[in-house]
Amino acid sequence: MNTKNIFNNKKVMNAIYIGSLCSVAYLAVYFARNILGAVTPKMVEGGYSETYIGKVSSVYFIFYAVGQLINGAIGDKVKARYMISIGLFMAGVTNVLFSHFSMNYANVAMVIYGFTGFFLAMIYGPMTKVVSENTEPVYATRCSLGYTFASFIGSPLAGVAAATLIWQDVFFTSSVILILMAVVSFGVFLLYEKKGIVKYNQYARKKENGGGVKILIKHQIIKFTLISILTGVVRTTVVFWLPTYISQYLGFSTETSALLFTGATFIISFTTFISIFIYERLKRNMNLTILLMFISSAIFFMLVYIVKQPVLNIIFIVVAIMSSNGAATMLWSRYCPSLRDTGMVSSATGFLDFISYMSAAASSTIFANAVSDIGWGNLILVWFGLMMAGVVVALPFDRICKKYVKAE
Repeated sequence: MNTKNIFNNKKVMNAIYIGSLCSVAYLAVYFARNILGAVTPKMVEGGYSETYIGKVSSVYFIFYAVGQLINGAIGDKVKARYMISIGLFMAGVTNVLFSHFSMNYANVAMVIYGFTGFFLAMIYGPMTKVVSENTEPVYATRCSLGYTFASFIGSPLAGVAAATLIWQDVFFTSSVILILMAVVSFGVFLLYEKKGIVKYNQYARKKENGGGVKILIKHQIIKFTLISILTGVVRTTVVFWLPTYISQYLGFSTETSALLFTGATFIISFTTFISIFIYERLKRNMNLTILLMFISSAIFFMLVYIVKQPVLNIIFIVVAIMSSNGAATMLWSRYCPSLRDTGMVSSATGFLDFISYMSAAASSTIFANAVSDIGWGNLILVWFGLMMAGVVVALPFDRICKKYVKAE
């Protein structure tokens, strides 16, 4: 399709309009989400303990996870315009309050930061629903690819801010961006609705004995729940602790760690395009792509454990994270939009995100304690084990069983 045909194709242009807005909004979300991890080395230098920061991140993940579950269900009933703009605005408010209260009112600040997670959880489910219901399946994948890329690029942006500003100013900057994006999102979604680019409730929830659970089970929800758990630990918790890992385990200064984190996460942000490229080369075989990604991640985490040379170690851990994120890309960019006909895109996406971040919440505290208890080296073996579990989950047991039955 040439450029002229693209601009004359209403479906393509609508997908571009919706995808662009969602990608920019989600970039603001992930810039905010990655701040705490990026500024952790500076906060530790300023007197905060890794244990306290681990608790803050765990509270955030719990609030975010519960928020995904609640807001995902609400997002199937309430317009995306309200969900997304309110979520962005309120997250901007609580984000800046955390930096204000954290030194003198540590426990209060912890709860406030938890609410930042809850409000940011108002974005993804409704966003995926509005994309899947207003674009063709092939364009829905491209749109979700766009804001999945935005989610990864948020990490290096947070790293740049952490390297150049004091940590309190990083939170303030993020809050300003979130509030501005809330206003922009509300106005642009309203415009899209008036122009007919965005319509709601075009796909009703299917009625079936056993309800929505039975429908989702038919759509492999159990398998993808496990994938959500495993990739959630890596894409959220491992990346969260990456600046501290670079600083403590590899011996770089906090400033250098922030810059290396920025470079590493910038490279990681291209995972979405690489994984989709591989997916296309594998004839759009989602399950095979996921299996290969987990195998690759396990191999490179083992290399992280074996090779101690700092530069090679960073390269290997970046590739290991990218591979795991490749499996996550299949989950969020391919599987979730494919649930359009069930009428449960927001609810299912919210549930999977809930599971992902509950596992991240648990693992964040465990990892914080594990650093002092078993050391970084043994923790790397834990990450390797998680990816090996992913290999097992991704194996095509249903096809193997069918072939075995036929052979019998």
